[in-house]
Amino acid sequence: MSEAASEIAPTGAPPAPAPHLGPLRKLVFGLGDHTVNLSLSALSLLFFYFLTDVAGLRPALASAVVWGARIVDAITDPLVGRYSDSRTWRSGRRRPFFLIGMLPFAVCFALVWRTPFASQGAMFAYYLAVYVALSLATTILSVPYLALLPEMARDYDERTSLNAFRAGCAVVGTIFAMGMRVLADAWGSDADAYAAAGALFGVWLLLPWLAVHRVSFERPGAPRRVSPPLREGLRQLRSHRNFVRLCALFIAARIAVDLAGASLAYYTASWLREEQMTFAFYILTLLVSSIAALPLWLRFATRFDKHRLFAFGAGWWALLLVPMFLFVGPGTPRAAVYALIALIGIGYCAADLMPWAMIGEVIDEDELATGQRREGVYNGVFTFLRKIGGATGVLLMGLAFELTGYVARQPEQPESALLAIRVAATLAPAFFLAVAIAIASRYALSREAHAQVRAALDGAARSASPDAGR
Repeated sequence: MSEAASEIAPTGAPPAPAPHLGPLRKLVFGLGDHTVNLSLSALSLLFFYFLTDVAGLRPALASAVVWGARIVDAITDPLVGRYSDSRTWRSGRRRPFFLIGMLPFAVCFALVWRTPFASQGAMFAYYLAVYVALSLATTILSVPYLALLPEMARDYDERTSLNAFRAGCAVVGTIFAMGMRVLADAWGSDADAYAAAGALFGVWLLLPWLAVHRVSFERPGAPRRVSPPLREGLRQLRSHRNFVRLCALFIAARIAVDLAGASLAYYTASWLREEQMTFAFYILTLLVSSIAALPLWLRFATRFDKHRLFAFGAGWWALLLVPMFLFVGPGTPRAAVYALIALIGIGYCAADLMPWAMIGEVIDEDELATGQRREGVYNGVFTFLRKIGGATGVLLMGLAFELTGYVARQPEQPESALLAIRVAATLAPAFFLAVAIAIASRYALSREAHAQVRAALDGAARSASPDAGR
């Protein structure tokens, strides 16, 4: 696919006026990713620990559960994305999926925290099956939801603003996920406590989706041509160089995010020798710092290219992980650890926010080349990468723990396992962030380039208007 903004012009009617995208609408719409991120955060931060230290599943089998469920997403995310591109109900292409998926999403989330079996084989089969079902329900909601973002907000900076609201709500979802851990600990930290907390939070996941359905909208008049077959569509995506680079930096960053998040509970308990409740407060510190940094990054985003801000934030985060490996240990003052984590949260914010704000621009570039709006397929692939990146991080961690002799439910761990825990929480995420930064340096769709793409699209839309020749 060509990167030049003026090579191919799309066809289609000009977009009709859309509802006002004010702060309240952005906030309510952001609640959709609040629920999705609550679920994904609980799964990435708590579920592996739940499988090994509460349910009693071996680390290697726990890794296989997570990885196996994500393999299903390799098929379902792009399929749902393409289906939402070509399917039109009375209320639109994307929004009906919210009503279809919200109940299965909530029920499967509650079921995944239960412990109905005791044997390793039965536990593996149960958790794999329920996790697959939860992944499918999440796909039905999240892919059409994310596909709406570039359609609701078409301007370069307005997309950053809408994604900032979404990201803020998503971070609050992660805070709620940690609240689930606090609640389970308060109720006894056993299997029954996690089952009760999972059921309660399952209800919470259900509640916002009717409001999200109400405030969201789709722009009439946008190109609606039927997408090519999925295999051909994916081949076209692979030839879209800016999208490939965006995917590569995104998956490297997601591996870093989920690897660091999943290992922090073990790092807190086994290396720092602190209570698990302290882990929740460490995560809370990271997330509060991230939310506080959002206005700062939004202000920078009106002046600098998004991929450069991503590289700066990821580099900030990676550099801080090195002293965390070298100097933080059981005797480190807790205040110093909190300060370091708060500083990490500033870089984490940019690394998590910017890729989601960038995908709208590559979709515009694709429309210029093909005349189609394929938000569904693009976001289907992107959502798959979000999940597969996290699963890869957890898989690597689980295998490392298994090979180095980690013993579940034991306060004392062998030195080899302690080293694996420290590397998983610090140096390994820093490595993947460095890879993401290197890829970002070659990303070509700048603010200026997107302005050219947008001008060409708007010009083609005006030319296609019935009033153009009058």
